[in-house]
Amino acid sequence: MTPFTTLIDAPALASQLSRGDSVLFDCRFELGNVHWGAAEYALAHLPGAQYLHLDRDLSSAITARDGRHPLPDPDAFAARLGALGVDAQRQVFAYDQGNGAYAARLWWLARWIGLRNVAVLDGGIVAWRAAELPLETTVRTPAPRALSAHADARAWVTSAMLDELRRRPGTLLVDARGAERFAGRNETIDPVAGHIPGARNYPFPGNLGSDGRFLPADELRRRWHTLLGALPSASLISMCGSGVTACHNLLALEHAGLPGARLYAGSWSEWIRDPGRPIATGSY
Repeated sequence: MTPFTTLIDAPALASQLSRGDSVLFDCRFELGNVHWGAAEYALAHLPGAQYLHLDRDLSSAITARDGRHPLPDPDAFAARLGALGVDAQRQVFAYDQGNGAYAARLWWLARWIGLRNVAVLDGGIVAWRAAELPLETTVRTPAPRALSAHADARAWVTSAMLDELRRRPGTLLVDARGAERFAGRNETIDPVAGHIPGARNYPFPGNLGSDGRFLPADELRRRWHTLLGALPSASLISMCGSGVTACHNLLALEHAGLPGARLYAGSWSEWIRDPGRPIATGSY
């Protein structure tokens, strides 16, 4: 089949699932209620979907130096996906409750360890239900497959790397958090408000239309070119509060044909772990 590498709509996903050569993951999650996604999965999910939890499966344990959602160990993550039926030849699909914020985290992680045929259901389970497609409560047991990680060290940057890169001309740091949090006016999650000096703000919902689905690729390209100016997309480093919604911006860039941007995995919640690191407030 023709591989899907960024987005897929609900009818197309339904036809792909009937082929039986893909693996589907439910990534629903709420930061304020970490049990919500698994509970919703138990109530109903797309046929054949396996559940992946943001904290347990798509992140590693937090240490005193990390942000709220550290990257998982790549070998452990590959082993987890392999146990759920993924190998290098399988097509992987992911969905969440709607806007793709959590599914995009899985999309980025899977690509980071070397998978390429990975796509997010545009509009999530909301779009699936709107198309009147079936759901199920059955939890299927997939046959495990061998999957090795080939992690791309160039896909992300550490806090130390970012502190050096942000001072260089030609680096564009883009923060996916909402404008109020970016400006330091309404911090509801992290203990310190503000943003990294020099960062630009592009809240990730700007990738979506009024229907909650991604904008067409040409419109995404236009919006991101406005932010990039003369810079290439590879100059961009994406961040957010903890390295999750930053992946939404990376997915939008890839879908727009603007590849090569990197993730600041620790993001704001890791940056502020060191009180010696500078912070800024106000809009930009």
